[in-house]
Amino acid sequence: MAEPLLSFKEMCAVFDVTPRTLRYYEYIELLQPHREGRSRYYAPRERARMKLILRGRKFGFQLEEIRQWLMIYENEGNQAQMQAFLGMADRQLDELRKQRDQLNEALDELETLRSTTQALMTERE
Repeated sequence: MAEPLLSFKEMCAVFDVTPRTLRYYEYIELLQPHREGRSRYYAPRERARMKLILRGRKFGFQLEEIRQWLMIYENEGNQAQMQAFLGMADRQLDELRKQRDQLNEALDELETLRSTTQALMTERE
């Protein structure tokens, strides 16, 4: 039994995205819903793509990277897409580790500054 198509409104609700976001993903060709007049309907393929898009965004990938990665599957198949993902993941892991190190450094500095300020206030009392 084929999965039912989702309407535009249902797609927004299922994936907890705004209509503006969904329209934008269509505009940049991440999604290509079936159209009947002005209505849009989303098949299982589009829902699977949406899951991948949202997962990619969660990991910090740029939309253009995600679009190109999805196109690899369309043009070259699953093996090429998985190979491309490994490179993307390695680059993003490096970037996230750098961000984590910068965040840890900022936390340490802020904690030190706060402790110093607290000590100064205690001395003055």
